[in-house]
Amino acid sequence: MRKPVSRCWKSLRHCARQITQRCVSFAGQTRGVLVFTGVLAGSLVAGCGAPGEPSPPTPPIPVAIADLAGQQQGDGVELVFTLPGRTVTGDRLTVTPAVEVLRGSAKPDGSLDAKTLRVVDTIPGSLVSNYITEGHAKVLDPVAAAETRAHPGGTLFYVVRTRTTQKRASADSNAVAVRMFPVPERIAAVSVRVTETAIELSWTPPTQTSGGEPLAAAPNYHVYRGELDAATAEAATKDLSQAKWKSPLSLLGLPTEANYRDTLFDFGKTYCYVLRSVALVDGREVESSDSAPAVITPRDIFPPGAPQNLVANVLAGTTPGSSVVDLSWSINLETDLAGYRVYRSEQHDTKGALVTPELLLAPAYRDTSVEPGHRYWYTVTAVDRAGNESEPSAAIGVDVAKPSL
Repeated sequence: MRKPVSRCWKSLRHCARQITQRCVSFAGQTRGVLVFTGVLAGSLVAGCGAPGEPSPPTPPIPVAIADLAGQQQGDGVELVFTLPGRTVTGDRLTVTPAVEVLRGSAKPDGSLDAKTLRVVDTIPGSLVSNYITEGHAKVLDPVAAAETRAHPGGTLFYVVRTRTTQKRASADSNAVAVRMFPVPERIAAVSVRVTETAIELSWTPPTQTSGGEPLAAAPNYHVYRGELDAATAEAATKDLSQAKWKSPLSLLGLPTEANYRDTLFDFGKTYCYVLRSVALVDGREVESSDSAPAVITPRDIFPPGAPQNLVANVLAGTTPGSSVVDLSWSINLETDLAGYRVYRSEQHDTKGALVTPELLLAPAYRDTSVEPGHRYWYTVTAVDRAGNESEPSAAIGVDVAKPSL
């Protein structure tokens, strides 16, 4: 049978007092004994308590988010904030907390009616990394177009909070107010065409809002572009949340017509284009929801232009009776030019055999393998860094005379 707690404390205090009194007499020999005595007595006292299992540690509570910002994005609200890195006690968070998004409405005076706040989205901690862009979490809360149509210019309030356990969440973040307006309907499809100098985009202009009302005026457009990891290109066409970005979507152009030419691209990279229609409401721009993503990896299939102004001269060779054919032509101006190839034939309408196994870096060549008494036809092609070869130049004929006796 256990002793009552009060008797246990009395016994321990008496024991500690006895030990202390006996050790004091040795204080002159060593000061460390007193330290040991205090620790031992404290351990004895601390070891006695009420029967039962020890209390589990309190789960970490993240600090409240303080930089929540929000804006309308199409038929929804984009919320941006920084995830907490520490607990309310100042310790570093060792796990990624889950995120809860709460939406509420305004009182008649325009302030937040806290009683209306409801959780509209919960993101598990294991999925939060999918929402991180450039160090910030970005969450889109969809809002029904019918609701915005019924209350154009109405205000929604948002707060977010995080938690590492179901038992207790962080305090609410700062509240943000977002006014919602009808926006143009989403662009359903974007056509893409690759040319040598541009990626050309085109689409059908929207004629009504997402809620079905006619647009008061033709919209302008915002073109966004990001670079994707090529391995996720197919998944991104169906769901952009599955994309892995090498560089995230950023504003590329502001066309006023339903087409755009992107001349700032590189062959071989995988790009994703997203379009948003833009309407002017109460003096500010309001964007539609994202278009269907257009994903393209442009390939360089465009050869250089055929070399021009090919000329040929027959010169004396280095040995008696021998000749060489000296060729030259105008330099190509393509920025991705890799070099030239020279072909020779003894028939006018035939391309003939390649006489330059390696690409020529300069627009000139001297053929030392000609034989006297033959007529040769030469053509030249240009080759770019992607391996594309141009059409041959205009052929030029050369007669190599026999040496005079």
